Amino acid sequence: MKKNKNGALEFSFAWIFAIIAGLFIIFLAIYGVTKFIGLENAAGNAESAKDIGVLMNPLESSFEALKRTMMTTPVETRIYTTCSNNSLFGEQTIRTSQKVYNKWSDEGVDVAFQNKYIFSKDPVDGKNFYLFSESFEVPFKVADLIYLTSASDKYCFLNSPNDVEQEIKALKGSIISPNENFFLFTNSVDCPDGSIKVCFKRGVRNCPIEVYTQSNFVVKDGKTMYYQGNALMYAAIFSNKEDYECQLDRLMGRAEELYKIYVEKSKFVFMKTGCDSGMGADLILLSNVMKNFQNSNDLSQIYSMSSDINTQNGNSECRLW
Repeated sequence: MKKNKNGALEFSFAWIFAIIAGLFIIFLAIYGVTKFIGLENAAGNAESAKDIGVLMNPLESSFEALKRTMMTTPVETRIYTTCSNNSLFGEQTIRTSQKVYNKWSDEGVDVAFQNKYIFSKDPVDGKNFYLFSESFEVPFKVADLIYLTSASDKYCFLNSPNDVEQEIKALKGSIISPNENFFLFTNSVDCPDGSIKVCFKRGVRNCPIEVYTQSNFVVKDGKTMYYQGNALMYAAIFSNKEDYECQLDRLMGRAEELYKIYVEKSKFVFMKTGCDSGMGADLILLSNVMKNFQNSNDLSQIYSMSSDINTQNGNSECRLW
């Protein structure tokens, strides 16, 4: 670098090349670090989704009925749950995004499970999450339904019937926690500010979730979801219609296969012992109804048929379950 006759600075080619090369190296370094952080976040999100799925395993047991488990993440986390029914048993996928330096990272890859049925907001976010489960039976146990809520999402159950009230109290337990997110009241003015109202009585203003226990359906976001039993009622309360119907379709696919197994068991018992359960034809009929399952509106027929079959099984000399 030198001055010309007019006193202006002149840059040699070597200096210009050195500056450009230096800037390029700095750019590559910044890009590499950014890319590395992105890959680390993606790997961390995938691992987090897998860990969440594994943590749900203990819930898949009747011993955990009406018990809540708190799950705490190291940083604020968004949990995305997606249902797919494109295969025999379908898939439950989980993916996460984490808040790093006050900014949400890109969503991680989907981690799929064939044996999980999760009902929650999508996404649900926070650092503290509650999980509980109930079994789905038609009439024998088919699977455990898992409900996922954030401690920051407050649910206010208004005028709930006695059985629901007792279940919610059992879930809450006797220890008062600052992270509690389930509340039981008869008057909406008592609900915590910003809470999500779940109304079991008509006439409550600004109620986003209405439960009609006489007709067995839930209205949420203007959409109707039919249910049978409290397990599916909670599923409709905590999820959206698209995921709810998708999970029901998966559950019916699983139940259909189990009914086929019981048909074969009925034949085997008769062949070995001569004892006829008398349910073979009814089991085949119900499995076909489940195969043609369309939506939650079909639940009433399915539960009625399964109830009759359960009565037959209870009165049979060679019970199948």
